[in-house]
Amino acid sequence: MEELLRTNDMVLLSYIEHRLREAGLASFLMDTHMSVMEGSIGMLPRRLLVLAEDLKAAQVILAEVRREQQRDGSNEHPIA
Repeated sequence: MEELLRTNDMVLLSYIEHRLREAGLASFLMDTHMSVMEGSIGMLPRRLLVLAEDLKAAQVILAEVRREQQRDGSNEHPIA
């Protein structure tokens, strides 16, 4: 698996996971238990992984979401 995204923004992670599922791409969210261990204050970023063979397609989806954020002026949650 390859890392697609690393962020503290759970809303963004959820949205990206949703978009990947819509496209039929599997993903796996890493470090969720580490966040619980640190007290769920959101200090540790979580990583979203995809299969190596799906990485290019997932990067296209991530780029689309970035464009949506720029178009909507939503810079509150920049994508790492």
